[in-house]
Amino acid sequence: MDHTIATHLLSQQEMARRLGLNVTDLTCFAFVLEAGEELLTAGDLAERAHVTTGAVTGILNRLERAGYITRRPDPNDRRRVRVAAQPAAVARVHALYEPYYARLAALIADYSPDEVAVLADWFTRQGQLAREYMDKIRETDT
Repeated sequence: MDHTIATHLLSQQEMARRLGLNVTDLTCFAFVLEAGEELLTAGDLAERAHVTTGAVTGILNRLERAGYITRRPDPNDRRRVRVAAQPAAVARVHALYEPYYARLAALIADYSPDEVAVLADWFTRQGQLAREYMDKIRETDT
């Protein structure tokens, strides 16, 4: 497991480097993509990325300068902005990740539907466990 995690981290660093980003900025952009049409606020992004709102401001500034996002006024609250992905940036990210995702799809195709269900359950539960543990250890920071 440690080797898998380390390999994944190195892979993300390489993907970020190829996109001209750092890993934290790429992760935040991934959250923007995941949100789709439900545009995130800076506060939403800070919460998802587990960073301060001050840190998110710097992240958004870098992503905007690099052409990855735009900020849009929140129609319900003029004090807030929403974050939208730039279509050209979405295309760059998809072009980089699609070959990898195709390989993952081929790998998953080797498993039966029942096996895929077990894998999906494990990854879902492991992700929740990781988030909960991260929250727990962050409580000790205060």
